[in-house]
Amino acid sequence: MKLINSPPLGRQGGAGIYIHIPFCKQACHYCDFHFSTSMKKKDEMIGAIQKEIKLRQSEIDDKPIETIYFGGGTPTVVSTADLQSIIDVIYEHFLVSSSPEITVEANPDDLTEEKIITLAQSSINRLSIGIQSFFEEDLTIMNRAHNAKEAMDCLSIATQYFDNISIDLIYGIPKMSIARWKKNIELALGFGVPHISCYALTVEPNTALPKLIENGIIPPVDEDLAQQHFEVLVETLENEGFTHYELSNFGKPGYFSKNNTAYWQGKSYLGIGPSAHSYNGKQRSWNVSNNTKYIKALELKQFSREVEDLSTTDRYNEYIMTGLRTVWGVSLKKVAKEFGKTYEKYLLEQAQKHIEEHLLFLDGDILLVTKKGKFLSDGIASDLFLLNLG
Repeated sequence: MKLINSPPLGRQGGAGIYIHIPFCKQACHYCDFHFSTSMKKKDEMIGAIQKEIKLRQSEIDDKPIETIYFGGGTPTVVSTADLQSIIDVIYEHFLVSSSPEITVEANPDDLTEEKIITLAQSSINRLSIGIQSFFEEDLTIMNRAHNAKEAMDCLSIATQYFDNISIDLIYGIPKMSIARWKKNIELALGFGVPHISCYALTVEPNTALPKLIENGIIPPVDEDLAQQHFEVLVETLENEGFTHYELSNFGKPGYFSKNNTAYWQGKSYLGIGPSAHSYNGKQRSWNVSNNTKYIKALELKQFSREVEDLSTTDRYNEYIMTGLRTVWGVSLKKVAKEFGKTYEKYLLEQAQKHIEEHLLFLDGDILLVTKKGKFLSDGIASDLFLLNLG
């Protein structure tokens, strides 16, 4: 397997900012992210997000901001002017690189031509569109707010105004045949988008999906079918010139997500907004997942968040989890240097059985998953975790 050099993210030590916009038109059956379907507190929320940005400017230590990412929720349910006002505050209080990647997540039903034009005229230069499927039966099962026609119409328009577009697709949906999954991929490729993110449908406990399955309204998720979908996905997209650079992500050269790549490479990032997570290499923190509490705290120029100090073992486990998901793998030299020889020895011992089963392999000092092991990479990583060191 040929190793791929990490794409440049600007000068060493760059950082990212994630903005959580906690509003959606309706609840998808599978989604366990924090959001509200009520827009009553929209203006207060935009103001609170701006206040949090101002209050946290010292946390980056003059690192240049390489990426700004609006997630949610559905960021495009608020106006482009609101999104731009948040970007403006970031520029006022942080050192931003000369060509940052600024991404906004969007759903097809929000992306009218007028909306797309206003987004293109703003500082936003990358769209991440939640297509999920081009078929009505799949969208109904997931309770998506858009329909198949809107999915295709928005891409037809968006590709005229944006060069850097990513779309999300979901596989492993009950009743989705191999043929229909192949057609989903074919339709996505037909729009010429340079980045595709694909996720297996997962049954999360605090969502509508498990109850619908329990009541027989939706069939259970079939893991074997999901694996077949995954194998079709990898083969098809790699044949079309995409690099499978992370378990769920495929990009054409020059179009890897800089935001996500920074996360997998352990870069620092600020999470702004309710439920948003932050990471500085030594600590992880997360804001309260309650819109009212979040807004009230910021009105008092306070934070409502929890902070976790990461032990050496925590940081090792996180590096294993993120590294094995990517084409850059896990560096034994890095493990030895940053965590110690004991960790390196443990890693090699635990990896041996997976190497013998052809799920992992060593390329020099880099530990990587094989093609056979890709779908199982999260489970393999958990076998390499260490639980009892400081």
